[in-house]
Amino acid sequence: MALRTTKTSLMLAMKVWDRSTRLFHWLTLACMVTSYVSISLADGANAAVWMRVHVVSGETMLGLLIYRLIWGVIGSETARFGSFLRNPVVALRSLAKWRETSGDVEVGHNPPGGWMVVLLLGLLLAQVGTGLFANDDGATKGPLMRFVSKSTSDMLSDLHGAIFNVLMGAAAVHVVAITLYLVVKHQNLITPMVTGKKRLPAAMPAPRLASPLAAIGTLLVAVVVTLAVALL
Repeated sequence: MALRTTKTSLMLAMKVWDRSTRLFHWLTLACMVTSYVSISLADGANAAVWMRVHVVSGETMLGLLIYRLIWGVIGSETARFGSFLRNPVVALRSLAKWRETSGDVEVGHNPPGGWMVVLLLGLLLAQVGTGLFANDDGATKGPLMRFVSKSTSDMLSDLHGAIFNVLMGAAAVHVVAITLYLVVKHQNLITPMVTGKKRLPAAMPAPRLASPLAAIGTLLVAVVVTLAVALL
């Protein structure tokens, strides 16, 4: 069910993003930066060290993605895929109105933002998935490389690099969109992802936030699955 509101004169600060969703967002960004920096520096005498950093970053990203996929089903209302994935036509119509100045009356992701989340998650899954089978023609091999041929691993290694470029492009579009929403529409989408709170009409009900115990349980599952994959 889409979470939407209408304007009203009384606005109150409302908790819309739970802690784990916010941590996922910023830790994912940190992993992306770490992966880029580490692979860029993986040359010369310290290549092995930086490749190890790159692998750990990728494995951490795998755990984050497993967590987010589970959380998108059982987590807080605003984190659930079913709450923010709307008809693509609605998203396109919303994009067509990007020049209009209006207050932010979306509880969670707006229609285009919801589809951007899916796109970024899909690219991240493809990036991490290909990395599990990749190799650098040296000492570094993905934990699942032994389940495919060397030629297949080489192909997936090339794809791993290509997907990262597409991912960077999508991330850049995401940043530009957030900036335009701030400058043109006067909607600050960054602060709520830091504080968890957004000023919304007081007449609307607050979204349901999941229990911290559910977050802990989800984290344990993600850690176990990630370790199982990494140690294969």
